[in-house]
Amino acid sequence: MKLRFFFSILLSTQLACNKGSDPAPQPPPVPASFSFNSLQVNGAYNGYTYYNVDPLPVIKFSFSAPVDHTSATNNLTWRDNAGASVSLKTSFENNDSTVVLQPQSPLKWITQYTLAVPATLQSKKGGALQTAISISLTTAIDSSDKFPRISDNALLDLVQSQTFKYFWDFGHPVSGLARERNTSGDIVTSGGSGFGLMALVVAVNRQFITRADGLARLQKIVDFLKNKAQRFHGAYPHWINGSTGAVQPFSTKDDGADLVETSYLFQGLLAVRQYFNGTDAAETALRADINNLWNAVEWDWFRKNGENLLYWHWSPNYNWDMNMPIRGWNEALITYVLAASSPTHAISKDVYANGWAQNGAMKNGNLFYNYKLPLGPAYGGPLFFAHYSFLGINPNGLLDAYADYGEQNLTHTKINYEYCRANPKGYFGYSGQCWGLTASDIPNGYTASSPANDVGVIAPTAALSSFPYTPAQSMNALKFFYYKLGDKLWKEYGFVDAFSLKDTWFASSFLAIDQGPIIVMIENYRSNLLWNLFMSCPEVKGGLRNLGFQGPDL
Repeated sequence: MKLRFFFSILLSTQLACNKGSDPAPQPPPVPASFSFNSLQVNGAYNGYTYYNVDPLPVIKFSFSAPVDHTSATNNLTWRDNAGASVSLKTSFENNDSTVVLQPQSPLKWITQYTLAVPATLQSKKGGALQTAISISLTTAIDSSDKFPRISDNALLDLVQSQTFKYFWDFGHPVSGLARERNTSGDIVTSGGSGFGLMALVVAVNRQFITRADGLARLQKIVDFLKNKAQRFHGAYPHWINGSTGAVQPFSTKDDGADLVETSYLFQGLLAVRQYFNGTDAAETALRADINNLWNAVEWDWFRKNGENLLYWHWSPNYNWDMNMPIRGWNEALITYVLAASSPTHAISKDVYANGWAQNGAMKNGNLFYNYKLPLGPAYGGPLFFAHYSFLGINPNGLLDAYADYGEQNLTHTKINYEYCRANPKGYFGYSGQCWGLTASDIPNGYTASSPANDVGVIAPTAALSSFPYTPAQSMNALKFFYYKLGDKLWKEYGFVDAFSLKDTWFASSFLAIDQGPIIVMIENYRSNLLWNLFMSCPEVKGGLRNLGFQGPDL
């Protein structure tokens, strides 16, 4: 009995030992991962970013293994830049190793979309995609007209009258001056208001408003400039509070006089003085008030202790700390012309020659797109150089020791146009119809765009304010902006400030310094009105002659 018990224990022990020596159960094998092989958008491969895509594209992703249908349906996403999903039609080719995607309905025009294939996509065997994929698609421009076709003259009338609403309907209710931009509240701009004054003259002359209404607005503006707006040695700050007249600092030390902005203001005031030439008491008083303001500007004081150079800023708190000399070539020729034209505080030719012209150092003389540029930086700089001073100064036939100014502005504009047409950076949308680089808003900021600083943003003011120089190219741009992009660009105050087709971005802003030149330079193209008025000022004729200029208006 004991022996049987012993063998029973021994057998149990052996069985236990044999059971413990069996191998552990193995997990099921992991399905092999698979990889992305190729991509086609409408039958072509061009990396992972596509522009000018039609609204019903066909996208094909090819992989190294057949793709699980349900996984493809659940994991692939197609969204616009606002995050809205696109409904997809999904099909398969090449034994399910190619996924074919199409939108259920046409995509929106000029819209950026992202099509994402995440690493959670599975093959039919359950394998995971090795690397996620994402492509960017920007749809094409809708070629249909957004507004009915009208005559070229009617279109120019429409652009001038609609843009004028910025200065008329949106003028500051207390001062009548132009707000800096459509979000500026009480901040008005001295330079932009000068452009607006010239626009007001156009509006009266084209009967967008009556002469009486125009005169009443001008009386409000001039009274505010005379009695409320802060001045420093006769010069105005860049920004002013439109209700109180107090300086609104443009930056910490820019809290006093801005001589260049002041010159834009007086370019407008002198044109107004010449236009409102009636003998009645109201127009006579308006001219007298403008003359008093004009005579009070101490242009020569801004030479900073008698230097042969004008300075841009002076502050009652920081004196000359901004230390920004006004040297050419840029937008400030008008400043030296008015400083030389002052009946009370004129500068001499030496200040112009040494300060502005830098004794000839502002000359260029190089070829750009086979055009020889007389003055300024490479490619001419932003196009506002050819606009701001020349709202009043007629460049045609105007010569001095440094340049033919008609040639300068024509060449500068053609270089800008040819650059956009050549489009060396390959930006979507640039063409002979869609061109114009100048200072404007850009996505999340502001910059002075030019061929040397091209971020892919077109500003309508660049081409439209160039009508006197390139009428055919400017008209083509106007028709493209209005008829083809009008649903994106054309708003209550004319064209929005800027846009980027590559970024599918359209500004919501309007800026006085961009809207004003559109009205004025279109008018100079059509009738020479502002050129004739400003160049008729006897002080301006004398000032230009004193600086060594020659021309038909002198």
